[in-house]
Parts: sequence; structure tokens; C-alpha cells
Amino acid sequence: MLIPAKEQQHIREIFASKLKHEVNVVVFTQNFECSYCKENRELIDELASLSDGKIKVEVYDFVEDEAKAKEYAIDKIPAIALIGEKDYGIRFFGIPTGYEFGALLDDIIDVSNRKTRLANTTKEALKKIDMDVSIKVFVTPTCPYCPKMVRLAHQFAMESDYITAHMIESIEFPQLANRYNVMAVPKVVINDRIEFEGAVPEPYFVQYVLAALEDHRHT
Repeated sequence: MLIPAKEQQHIREIFASKLKHEVNVVVFTQNFECSYCKENRELIDELASLSDGKIKVEVYDFVEDEAKAKEYAIDKIPAIALIGEKDYGIRFFGIPTGYEFGALLDDIIDVSNRKTRLANTTKEALKKIDMDVSIKVFVTPTCPYCPKMVRLAHQFAMESDYITAHMIESIEFPQLANRYNVMAVPKVVINDRIEFEGAVPEPYFVQYVLAALEDHRHT
């Protein structure tokens, strides 16, 4: 059991009051050579058991189900994709434990309700996006400021069909952390060109996204 019994009851009550539509949680795993794959799958199975049937789980093997991995643009594991009435581009790479567990719960609630909690001004700004935007948020489970950035990025992805947003657990993917020079978390990388460290307010994050878009237009 990964979720303590006391916490399970609390989550069950939250899901009962806040989940509206079904959420499909797609899990990519592997039977060998994958740290935390087993725990990642168990975590999602436990969450699904608390949702009164609202959370549906699909599990695929990263190697054997290569076509599915390509369909969901999964290039590393453990991985989770949250799907509502469509694929919003929300991804978790690495097990979402510690502070990131709360981000996972809030994401599930948003996807179930098919709406975000973003300000109207943010939603209007995101409507201007007409080109692909990739947001990577590097985190660690012990970082209290990381979930805020993950949540904003994932909500941006829900609001715009052009945005994909990936949480990447730095400790589980050290080669990626090195590649993107992750010295502190949260670190956000947009389109592999615009980046910043630390938690910023929602309007600032939007401006970084729009700046990445302008940068892309002029290259």
C-alpha cells in the first residue's frame, strides 16, 4: 500500500465530491530495468480504487506496446498520461510522489471536470497560441514549490490544443536534468529555448510561454 489508510479515506471523499466525468489514466511501464515502474503502476491502481469507477486505468509495456508509446509520445518511463474527452498533452515522467502527489490529484479533478482553474485573462491569452508549444517542468518530490509550476503547465495544456506539458522527475532522469542544466527546481523549459527557475505567478508564466512563441516565429 503506497497511500496510507487515513489518506485513502480523505482522497475517497474528495473524489466522491469532485469527480464528474471519467478520467482515463494511461500508464507506461516495463517489467525490468525501470526504477519506480512497479510503484508507479501500484499508485495509480490504488487511486483508481478510491474513485468509485471514475478513474479508468490502461497499462502498456513500453517495449511490447511500442505503437501505443508512439501514439502518446512516450519516450521514457515510468510515464502517465491523463486523458479526458481528449488527450490534453498532460504527462508525468517519473512517479508523482511527495509534493507532486497533490499535483496529480488536482490534475485528475480538472480533467474529470473538463475545466481548469486558471484566471480568465490567462485563458484569453492562451487562445492566441497557434503553434506547438512544449513545456517541460523539472521537479523533485521534496520540492514544495514545484507542484505549482506543474499544475500551471498542465492547465495551460488543457486550455490549448497546441500545448503539451511534461512533469519530469529530475532524480529519475538525471541524463535529462544534465542536458537541460537543471541546477535547481522547479526549472521550466519552453520549446527548448526559453527557460527559468523557481515558482512564478500565473501571469508571468503565461508571458514566458508567449515569449517562446514569438521566439519561435522569428527563427
